[in-house]
Amino acid sequence: MNRINPAKLLHSKWTAVEPKNKEKHFLVVEVEFDEEGVVVNCLLEAVISRRATSVNWQDLKNSVIWKQGWT
Repeated sequence: MNRINPAKLLHSKWTAVEPKNKEKHFLVVEVEFDEEGVVVNCLLEAVISRRATSVNWQDLKNSVIWKQGWT
């Protein structure tokens, strides 16, 4: 289980455990918070293709799917 501080989520780096479309490394390029400081949207961008994907930021905690950093 990856530990994530929502305040430090922006510009963090992630590696997909099972890459799809040859996209393995991702960068968090946008994080939206509501009035209470809860993350409502997290946008990942693939480094190689620049394709952006919206993900549930809680999914990044799952170490079976994501590794923190670029490995």
